[in-house]
Amino acid sequence: FLMNKNSKMDINSAAGIVLAFAAIIGGQILEGGHVGSLVQAAAFLIVMGGTIGAVLLQSPVSVFINGVKMSAWVFYPPVNSSPALIKQIINWAQIARKEGLLALESHVSALKDPFAKKGLQLLADGSTAEKLREALEIDISALEAHQRQSAKIWEAAGGYAPTIGILGAVLGLIHVMENLSDPNLLGSGIAVAFVATIYGVGFANLVCLPIANKLKSIISEQVVMQEILIDGLVAIANGENPRFIENRLKGYFPAGVV
Repeated sequence: FLMNKNSKMDINSAAGIVLAFAAIIGGQILEGGHVGSLVQAAAFLIVMGGTIGAVLLQSPVSVFINGVKMSAWVFYPPVNSSPALIKQIINWAQIARKEGLLALESHVSALKDPFAKKGLQLLADGSTAEKLREALEIDISALEAHQRQSAKIWEAAGGYAPTIGILGAVLGLIHVMENLSDPNLLGSGIAVAFVATIYGVGFANLVCLPIANKLKSIISEQVVMQEILIDGLVAIANGENPRFIENRLKGYFPAGVV
């Protein structure tokens, strides 16, 4: 229920990043500038290399790699279908009510989500409601902490990039000062130096920070889905009425959303 490889592309994310870059490049053209003046390999190397290096310094490689992989969620987010999840929980509740908890064991193998599979297996094995909640909440805490740590690499990159961009600008100005004997090179040299600042600020505010915030939002949505699953399974373990379970789980969302 929580993740589906067939998720659709998030049009808002794609439109947002295209609009942001189009506005900046369009503004440059309208002001009479040339797009080519924004393309500087040295500035790009300083900002990107410095930012990645700083993030790697503060994060384990496994966390960095996972954070990069998670960035795909910005455009192809996991499918979180609360109606489908609630419907499935109610189905399990009805089966357990008619045939007993052991009858749910035959439904475990059909689940693809590891968290849901573990929860249903614990329920079918006759775990008490308290033990079931305790085991699954530990899993939620561990997974959420790992995912948030991975998402923070983008937040960290958003903090480092502008400063490294300024560093690149200063390095460029040093190069300009070394060539003061040739006034014809001063204007273009200064312009090139400040491209590094544009790269740093732009990369932070148009890419890194938006990605970090989007990932945090998606992680929070997944945690809610997992909490719904826990509440549903605990309610089944307590033998509660399926209709009562359904009404309570719908309470996780504003009226009319589910």
